[in-house]
Amino acid sequence: SLTFLSLIPAFAQDKYKITNSSVRFFSSTPVEDIEAENKGTLGILDTKTGNFSVRVPISEFKFRSTLMEDHFNENYMESGKYPNATFKGTIKDALNFSKDGVYQIIADGDFETHGVVQKRQIPITITVEKGVIRYETAFKVKLEDHQIKVPTVVFAKIAEVIDVKLNGELQKI
Repeated sequence: SLTFLSLIPAFAQDKYKITNSSVRFFSSTPVEDIEAENKGTLGILDTKTGNFSVRVPISEFKFRSTLMEDHFNENYMESGKYPNATFKGTIKDALNFSKDGVYQIIADGDFETHGVVQKRQIPITITVEKGVIRYETAFKVKLEDHQIKVPTVVFAKIAEVIDVKLNGELQKI
C-alpha cells in the first residue's frame, strides 16, 4: 500500500482519488445467482499524465451469506495469497473535469486478479455535474483467464464469466 500511495506527490493539483466506490459482481447460472459488493476500492488518477491505479481488496466483498464469503476467499480467490485485484495504466483521452458533461473514455492497462495479469481496455463513463465527478463501468472477467478454479461439485452454481460493475466518485486531492 505504500507503493500505491507513493503515486501521490506533495503537490497534487491534477490528482483525484476514488471515493464512495462500489464494485459489484454477479454470477448467474440456471442453478444459482451469486452477487457480492465491495466498498473498499482505493484509486488515484493523474489528469495531467492520464496515469491511474486502482486497488480492490478481495476480502472486502460482502455476500448474502458468510459461507459464500468464506468459500469465495478461501477456495476461489485465495485472498490470503492474492489480497487485491488491481488495474493500473493510462487514459489516453484528454480529461477536463471543470466542464459539466458526460464523457466516454477508455482505460488501458494491466488488470490483475488471482495473481494473473491481463492487458485490458475498459470503457468508462465519466459524468461531471456541478463539480461532482462520477464514474461507472461494466466489464466481464472470465475465470479461466485468471486461473480461478471452480470445484466440480459446485461447477453448475458458478458462471464461467463474471459480470463486474464499478461506480463511484472522483475527488480532487
